[in-house]
Amino acid sequence: MPKRKVYASDISRERFAEIEPLLRGVRRRTKPTTVDLYEVFCAVLYLLRTGCQWRFLPADFPKWSTVYAWWRKWSEPDAEGVSTLERALKKSGWRGPRETGAQRHADAVDRGRAEREERGHGRVQGL
Repeated sequence: MPKRKVYASDISRERFAEIEPLLRGVRRRTKPTTVDLYEVFCAVLYLLRTGCQWRFLPADFPKWSTVYAWWRKWSEPDAEGVSTLERALKKSGWRGPRETGAQRHADAVDRGRAEREERGHGRVQGL
């Protein structure tokens, strides 16, 4: 498998080794895993960092549908209401961005809408 590009959101393989048993624990052992969970986890971190859409994951990560399937398993809350993904992120020491790209975009759209309304643009006069 060719070596992929390194992204700022990646964690080290050593740090991943500490949380790998936690992440593997969500899957039933029906057949061997064929995907590198490190790559899947780094793809999830990339998504959390950038706010990109699933289908726009860079091609050097595993297929978006594979990443999404693992993300769904890892995101299910346990009896205490905490997901495996939350536990893994905390244990890995990963600190996400203060806001994702999607949140920044939504804020900009909301800010633009508020400015237009404040100036009276988009209102029908005389009603």
